[in-house]
Amino acid sequence: MIKSSLSTSLHIMTVLAMFSEEWISSRILAESININPVLVREELRVLKNAGLIQSKEGKNGGVKLIKSADQILLSDIFKAIKKEDHIFTLRTNSPDKTCKVGKKINTNLKSLYQEIDEAIYAKLNEVSLESFKNRF
Repeated sequence: MIKSSLSTSLHIMTVLAMFSEEWISSRILAESININPVLVREELRVLKNAGLIQSKEGKNGGVKLIKSADQILLSDIFKAIKKEDHIFTLRTNSPDKTCKVGKKINTNLKSLYQEIDEAIYAKLNEVSLESFKNRF
């Protein structure tokens, strides 16, 4: 679910940018987003694996940005959560190969979906986390 993951990750990263000197717990992030802390921790794992955040265990632990918000682009966050998927997915069934549309639909959809992904990436590449944070 790229749509909800991007929303959740952008929310997390914006909070971390707002309070960049503090270690923020997954509980606080979950309260801000109003979702289960388990879902927040799943997104945190992805963001950490992408090298966008760091974590610290213990009573005073939590997460924080690994670099300043002006060095992080929204496209970095998108790339972290997107993996190899497209925004849209193909149906799991195989179309009729004898049909004029069916034999080429998946090839044409994959090409279209790649163009859509690239357009989204290009737009997000224009916005830093710092400038996004400053909208609040």
